[in-house]
Amino acid sequence: MQFFIDTADTDAIRELYATGLADGVTTNPSLIRKSGRDFKQVIAEICAMVDGPVSAEVLATAADTMVEEGRALASLAGNVVVKLPLTLDGLKACRQLSQDGIATNVTLCFSANQALLAAKAGATYISPFIGRLDDIHIDGMELIREIRVIYDNYGFETQILAASIRGPLHVKESALAGADVMTAPPEVIRALATHPLTDKGLATFLKDAAAAGISV
Repeated sequence: MQFFIDTADTDAIRELYATGLADGVTTNPSLIRKSGRDFKQVIAEICAMVDGPVSAEVLATAADTMVEEGRALASLAGNVVVKLPLTLDGLKACRQLSQDGIATNVTLCFSANQALLAAKAGATYISPFIGRLDDIHIDGMELIREIRVIYDNYGFETQILAASIRGPLHVKESALAGADVMTAPPEVIRALATHPLTDKGLATFLKDAAAAGISV
């Protein structure tokens, strides 16, 4: 499973990408707004820092304008993935951009039928929003499982990008369900490495090493 960092915070991206555990970045207008910086400048800076895919979202809602914006975003760097909403216009734009050889990420997916349409439109990634489904008492992970079965049934190459990840449990369940990629905020990725028994065991080892005068 690939790990994408869901943020527009370039300092956090730089820190996590240096660990070798991150494979790409996803952004959205809300994250860009939180950064307080110019949209295209942030995307270009992230693309220069990261070798992997960087999702940047169009702002238009009409297909023709989405295609124009998508081409403009793709011109910023070779690793830009154009993020499009899962609407009929978004799917139409996805088809055109995919035919142009531009990578796409169809976002705001909440049903298996929507995911099927995105794959038929040639999407590079489909982004099912797990956490937002959980918020309305629908099992978001079941959606990942359904999409996995459908894509495997027909040999679709669209990658399942588990999004709206709220914590480490979502990461584990996405991996078990067969998601190709997960994207999560920096704090969630950092939390994957922590466990109270790891901390307790390390403290014990260090205490015993000091008591025995062990050094390396």
